[in-house]
Amino acid sequence: MEKISGIDVYEHEKSKRILNIRLNEEIIEKLIFPFNKFDLTALELKPFTRFTIAKSLDDLTENKLSKLMNFIITDRSTGCFIIGPRNISKKINDEFLIKLSTAVVHLIGIPNHDSMTGKYYARFHVKHEDASDSYLRKAYRNMDLHTDGTYVKEVTDWLLMTKLEEKNVEGGESAMLHLDDWEHCNDLSNDPVGKQDFIWGSPKSKNVDYKVEHPVFSFDDKGRPEISYIDQFPEPKNMDQGIFLQKLSDALEESKNKIITKLPVGSSIVANNYFWLHGRKPFKQNIELSRELLRIRGKFQSEMEQ
Repeated sequence: MEKISGIDVYEHEKSKRILNIRLNEEIIEKLIFPFNKFDLTALELKPFTRFTIAKSLDDLTENKLSKLMNFIITDRSTGCFIIGPRNISKKINDEFLIKLSTAVVHLIGIPNHDSMTGKYYARFHVKHEDASDSYLRKAYRNMDLHTDGTYVKEVTDWLLMTKLEEKNVEGGESAMLHLDDWEHCNDLSNDPVGKQDFIWGSPKSKNVDYKVEHPVFSFDDKGRPEISYIDQFPEPKNMDQGIFLQKLSDALEESKNKIITKLPVGSSIVANNYFWLHGRKPFKQNIELSRELLRIRGKFQSEMEQ
């Protein structure tokens, strides 16, 4: 792998499929000025500013970072990386991390509109008490393995999750599973029921007032399985679909090849949404528990768009 000045790249300790990309202090220092040019309101309301800060990041690496990230995220053997500052200092606050996350994804593609927040990103807290209608914020429930974008019309090729802040936390580790490591992938991806159209809805908090239909499993142009699934949102049409979903859920959660890892504060995990599933382990109860996350998801740029 080609050396990139100011950046260290190495395999994740839990999986060769995940690459760590650490930005050294010299890169962070040089990002402060271009990032300060735009506040978050400008990034939210003027999409071209997001590309401006993305170019600032890529220019610092002689345009090698964008090539590396695009190679990783589209390569079936990897498809996932964790990126962030090597060291967290007082200069790196939540606004800096949102801008860094914005720059990273705009070197990969175009974010979807997030209906939950009305922006190109969503940030949300996980706390001790929660009255929401989604597992997303329920700290003491296991968030089962799933992919994003199952209930929207937009293409969702990839997703980014950044840990902005964390206090008084035990547990809550990230769970990841690559389809090619899943013991039951061949059997379930070839089950005829999994190739049927399922109805997918969403809770009211998602602010999506329509439903979509698509199968759980599809196949890429090389015949490799891809998955679009989350346990909370499918609406089975009949007994066959209901039993298939239960079998699928059990087989995913019982997998011995899940990667359980703790995402460092200030870091982002970026994954291909077609062959990586993600989830979260429950937290240990604590009335002072607080975690804030940022989510961006979207599509790759086509060759014509690049």
